Amino acid sequence: MLLHVEHLKVTFHDRSSLFDAVEDFSLQMEEGEVVGIVGESGSGKSMTAHALMGLIPRAKADISGKALFRGADLLAMSRAQLRQVQGRELSIIFQEPMTSLNPTMRIGRQVEDALRVHTKLGAGERRARALEAMALAGLSDPEKLYRCYPHQLSGGMRQRVMIAAALVLRPRLLIADEPTTALDVTIQAQILDTLKDINRTEGTAILFISHDLGVVKALCQRVVVMRHGLIVEEGPADQVFYHPREGYTRQLIAARPTRKKLRGGGEDG
Repeated sequence: MLLHVEHLKVTFHDRSSLFDAVEDFSLQMEEGEVVGIVGESGSGKSMTAHALMGLIPRAKADISGKALFRGADLLAMSRAQLRQVQGRELSIIFQEPMTSLNPTMRIGRQVEDALRVHTKLGAGERRARALEAMALAGLSDPEKLYRCYPHQLSGGMRQRVMIAAALVLRPRLLIADEPTTALDVTIQAQILDTLKDINRTEGTAILFISHDLGVVKALCQRVVVMRHGLIVEEGPADQVFYHPREGYTRQLIAARPTRKKLRGGGEDG
């Protein structure tokens, strides 16, 4: 078992109120599996990912439950222990790379960052690993892009840089938090193909978070549907999309834009 989450709860607090961003979330993932979490904005899907990655400040929220990653509880780890796991075995890709990439630092150095933190590789070895990760992420001419700055790249290329940075240490689990939302449909499809290739060739498990059911359907083997911090439905992708059990899931599927709808026509089936 790669990941075993039991009754995860995330409650944000301030001086006057409490807010349950995630009320009760449980999930099991095997090595190499691709699982999607879908739901509307505010459903708790991104907060679930951030809790698993240790990205929620502990002073701002109470986090309870268990999240066993390869047998070790992520929620019980100290900050120092988490830093040893983050990047090395567990990585995340965010929605908007321009808020994650340093505009003053060259691409190659940013892809190498995790290698500096977690390895003792020399400069030449780090460069070779970074170029390899950039090629794996689907970036053509990595040697040239290595010396570029983020503003010199397109949105799709910057997202691929984020994928390369997440993959440079060959993690066992990649969490993708709305990674294609800001991209046009063509680039979105290319990024999905890249993630499929990474899963197939590297055996990297992927937890893919999105409000876009079409994207999740194209990538994931299993789907979890969330609403108001709770799991509404879970199952194999074909079952959830073609034979949903819950009314909320059926509403999400019915509301999903299709090609014919976007052209002003009817359903495309």
